[in-house]
Amino acid sequence: MSKDLSNYRKSYEKQELLESNCPESPMELFQNWFITADNSQMVDESNAMTVSSIGIDGFPKSRVVLLKKYTSEGFIFYTNYNSEKGKAIANNNNICLSFFWPALEQQIIIKGNAEILEKKLSDSYFKSRPNGSKLGAWASNQSKVVNSREDLEQSLKTFEKKFEGNEIERPKHWGGYLVKPISIEFWQGRPNRMHDRIRYTLDEDFSWKIERLAP
Repeated sequence: MSKDLSNYRKSYEKQELLESNCPESPMELFQNWFITADNSQMVDESNAMTVSSIGIDGFPKSRVVLLKKYTSEGFIFYTNYNSEKGKAIANNNNICLSFFWPALEQQIIIKGNAEILEKKLSDSYFKSRPNGSKLGAWASNQSKVVNSREDLEQSLKTFEKKFEGNEIERPKHWGGYLVKPISIEFWQGRPNRMHDRIRYTLDEDFSWKIERLAP
């Protein structure tokens, strides 16, 4: 089985990214781009991002998760600390986040260090989740091999019964990460593959160096 994709081409012509339009802080530019994506009817799940980590087996692995908050400090997402990604981050907290919004011909690539979020912040977010999602955090041993879908459903029923009529507390093995960026690259598609790439790099004095990269 094979398929030749060499003729798949698209010309990117919607926008430009110039140094004169770049603020001193990459978080300000991220917010501008994110708000545009979030308000666009052409972008579905603007907060969907790819998280890449180095597994304990030495292989990189990427998966899509949802960004739940961003601040001047960085980017927050939630997961099971005992999952494959959780174990990878515990072993090596250097990770990469990336956003791709094809409709806007934009992507953002973030290198940073992931830190476990304060418990009170994870507690607060967990309380805001629907009960079904709360129960799912208890019922699923994320990344573990399971015998069948029926086993998963039975696990969910077990925890539904356990917490029936009671508050569903946050499992200790589930919570958030704060990714503090050290590098953020903004990519804007341009014609003839001469794309705009602007990279912010954190200096020792905590200021941001702005550079243009060749496409």
